[in-house]
Amino acid sequence: MNNTNNIQEKQVFKAQEFNVKDWIDANGEKTDQIKLVDLDGKFKIIYCFQSWCPGCHSKGLPDLKKMVDALEGNDKIAFLAVQTVFEGHNENTYDKILETQKQYELKIPFGHDAGDDGKSRSNIMTNYQTGGTPWFILIDKHDNVVFADFHLNVDAAIGFLKDL
Repeated sequence: MNNTNNIQEKQVFKAQEFNVKDWIDANGEKTDQIKLVDLDGKFKIIYCFQSWCPGCHSKGLPDLKKMVDALEGNDKIAFLAVQTVFEGHNENTYDKILETQKQYELKIPFGHDAGDDGKSRSNIMTNYQTGGTPWFILIDKHDNVVFADFHLNVDAAIGFLKDL
């Protein structure tokens, strides 16, 4: 990706394992842990949110929905949404990922990441150096993190991803 697409670049680094224990599949059913190797060879879009985050609902989740809808059926791309809990552990619970998936009609896997002990800082936040929520992480097919930020130009990202 380059700046001509109006996608702000960050320094590229190798993707870390997700280390997210609790997942639901695209249909809201509990599923096995999703690992980076499970998505080998695909361009990965990880959306980080908290259920109580106003910006996640007003901007981030609608942007994610727009991307998922625009790129539906593209088997070179994998979408994941992960509730990266770093505060409000009693509110940002596993059950909230089910509600959020249904509310936005997102047929993609959702994870719940409240740290190793279920009440500390999200592993993804630590491993990917995220600054909160909403946050988009884009990982290329070679597992390089090519974008990680609050602000994603969704239309430019869709244009770029359609050309993969």
